[in-house]
Formats: sequence, C-alpha cells, structure tokens
Amino acid sequence: MDTLQAPARGRGARAASQAQAVIASHRVDDAGELFGITELCTEFGITLRTIRFYEDKGLLSPRRVNGARVYTRRDRARLALILRSKAIGATLEEIKHYLDLYGAHGEGRQQQLAWVRERTDASIAELERKRAAIDATLAELRLINTEVRSQLAKLEKPA
Repeated sequence: MDTLQAPARGRGARAASQAQAVIASHRVDDAGELFGITELCTEFGITLRTIRFYEDKGLLSPRRVNGARVYTRRDRARLALILRSKAIGATLEEIKHYLDLYGAHGEGRQQQLAWVRERTDASIAELERKRAAIDATLAELRLINTEVRSQLAKLEKPA
C-alpha cells in the first residue's frame, strides 16, 4: 500500500513546492513584470473563462492597459492560491475570505495563517472520520464477500 501512496505524496510535495515558489515570487519587489491572460491560462492549464469567472467573483483584479487585461506577480500568486485552494475543496467564499485577510501589503498574514490552521485542522479531522467509516465498510464487505465465496464453493462441489 505504501508504494501506491508514495507517488501521490511525491506529486503533492511537488505541487506544494511549486505553489510556494509562485507565492514567494510575488514578494519580490518587481512590479514591472506583467502577465497576459493567455500567459496565465497556459501556465496554469486553465481557460480564459476560468480567469474571467474569478475576476467576476472579486478574486482577481487585473489592470487594464489599452483595454487588455494585465496581471501582476501578485495576481499570479493569487491565482495559484485560488487553484490550489479549489483543489483541496475550498469554496470560493472561503478563498475570498482568505485572500482578503492578507490585506494590501501583507498586514493580515498572521490572521491568514491562523485561519488556514483552523480550516486544515477541521478538514483533516473530517477526512480521518470518513476514512475510518470507509475502512469499517470495507472490512464488512470483505467479510460478506469471503462468506459468500465459501458458501458458493460448498454449493459448487459435486456431492
């Protein structure tokens, strides 16, 4: 079983590392680097419609240059956080709350971290309860399956 879980953990670690790199990159004081919507779509493997949807929900606020959307490193980091949060089951409301806690210059970082700690603690506990229920159901199904196989084997033997 561990050999099956190891690749998944490796992928999770790589995804976490990539997300941390993107988040760290927005902290570099390089406001001059801008990204187009197509660039972000390609980088994150999402559609234009997805980015526009996040804009409509107030999660992203690109600048406009000659009518075209342009995104800063901060916008790019926010998009990475949005996608990562969606991947672990966060709602758009939760994501917006998390992003809003950060503030304009990171003044809410401690509140943000505390909120994430509380949410992940609750999610971990819920998933562990679900895993226990699944394990119990699997054990019961295996018992039933074994008994049925035994009974079938007895019935199929010539007397």
